This record gives sequence, C-alpha cells and structure tokens, in this order.
Amino acid sequence: MEAIIEACLHGLGEMRISAVQWGEIAAVQRKRLGAQVQDRLLSSLMELQFRIVPATAERAVRAAAIRVDRKISNADSYAIELAMDSPDHLLVTADYDFKAVTDLARIEFLPAK
Repeated sequence: MEAIIEACLHGLGEMRISAVQWGEIAAVQRKRLGAQVQDRLLSSLMELQFRIVPATAERAVRAAAIRVDRKISNADSYAIELAMDSPDHLLVTADYDFKAVTDLARIEFLPAK
C-alpha cells in the first residue's frame, strides 16, 4: 500500500474513493474512536490526495445492480462500480468479500483486513 500511495503522491496515479465509502470510513471511525479522532483521521487521509467521487444517480443504479446481483454490501458495490470505470483502475482492499466480484474489475487483495 505504501508503494501505491508514494506513486500517487508523485503524480504516477490517482487514488479514488466513492463518497459512499468515504462516509463508511467516517462512520466506522466515529463509532470506534469518537468525533475528534474521526476528524483528525479524515484530515490525515485527505493529505494523501484522495479524489472523492460523488455518488451520482447513474452510479447509484449501477452499484445497486451489483449489490443485488452479487450479494455484497452497499459500500462495497460502490467500490467495485468505481473500479469498473476503466481497465486501468485497480481496487486495493483487505476485504475478502470482494472475491465475489473479481471478474468485474482488477482487484489486489492485501494480506489482512
């Protein structure tokens, strides 16, 4: 993951995350650590220059189809939908629920969740 972040910070790629996933990160951190830590964590992540991709009506419909057809979570369906935008995109995750959609996009699994 460090190599990916470094490459993106040097202009050799772009890290994207859907607004739905961003909200999921915010919710989990707020629940686990509280509002102040959540705010600091999100600020730190923003320094990594993530591009937060809006959840448009079109994306929502495509993500819904993936969610229903592949029986994955709502946030995960937005992640795979975003990865499907281009064959150049790579979804990097430690969430092995994405095994159900490996045929839809390029996915690299990290060793632990």
